Amino acid sequence: MGQRAGNGTCLVALVQMAVPLCQRAERECPREGPGRPPDYPDWLMAVLIMVAVLKKRKSKSSQFRFLAQHEDELLAVLDAVRMPSRGTYFARYRQASRLFRVAIGLQGAQAVREGLADARSVAVDKSLIAARGPVWSKHAQREGRVPCGVDREATWTYSTYHGWVYGYSYEVLVSAGKNGLVVPLLASADGAHVREVTTFPAKLAQLPASTKFVLADKGYDSNQIGERVEWTAEGRRTGCRYLCPQIYRRGEHRRPRRPRVERGSRRLHRQRRDARHAYLQTPCAKRLYTRRAQTVEPFNQWFKSLFGLSNRVWHRGLANNRTQILASIFAYQLLLRYNKKSGHKNGEIQWILDSL
Repeated sequence: MGQRAGNGTCLVALVQMAVPLCQRAERECPREGPGRPPDYPDWLMAVLIMVAVLKKRKSKSSQFRFLAQHEDELLAVLDAVRMPSRGTYFARYRQASRLFRVAIGLQGAQAVREGLADARSVAVDKSLIAARGPVWSKHAQREGRVPCGVDREATWTYSTYHGWVYGYSYEVLVSAGKNGLVVPLLASADGAHVREVTTFPAKLAQLPASTKFVLADKGYDSNQIGERVEWTAEGRRTGCRYLCPQIYRRGEHRRPRRPRVERGSRRLHRQRRDARHAYLQTPCAKRLYTRRAQTVEPFNQWFKSLFGLSNRVWHRGLANNRTQILASIFAYQLLLRYNKKSGHKNGEIQWILDSL
């Protein structure tokens, strides 16, 4: 836990940076419902989970053993009285994703204020990670056969890059401006089958105020998303553009025998959709859209490699993997900020993990 590697990197510094963000995240998403408050606050559990993830302990048992071995040091840094029990840690681990999702948004906004990220352009993408253990084929599911060791909460989906995947997914919005680093600003994690047009609308209200361009692939083609990005509820321009290639539907690519007659709101949606398509064909928009392939797609590779997610997830079950993935993205943000505080202007953060 102490200072190592001679370059000043230490886990204590990362913990001290994470504590105020997790505490603020807890204030913004307080617990609701009946029952007495828990003995251990949510922010404390989140910081403990983040420490275990930074140390790359891939099972909850190994995570708890590491935390127990460094109990005195952690209690001193966190100003806590005692550590949670094994059962408490396991149960609260499944619930921590809610706080991490808010904390990622808070730290993303802070990265923009600190000048680490340029959010004038942002890019969004969904990435898949295979589940632990054997796959549960559709045929076996229909017959009610459950292979030994299968993760029952994982789901199937297909992508042109990965092919068929039985597992989980995460969605991340990263900075894609001309200046600054590629920094995750917002994130969520779900089953592999959950579609992009279902998960992304919830993030639109949290877009940075400086954002002028939102870059997305065809999976995000939606009139609802495009109009929420570009138009207010009162029908005024927001000043932001949605750059997303469109999927042809209902024979849009064919020339109709008779002119299509559309009225009312349907005509308005068509006009706005055609305007988005026309803008995407301009040279300026094409240059901007290339940033997507230079930012969010490489980020997925960097992130998975850094936290050992290239082949499969760490746990079984959606709640466990949702916590681990979001905790890793939060830790990724933290490493980028610490790297800048250490005097480095790049996004190379492997050396920090190596020196922990």
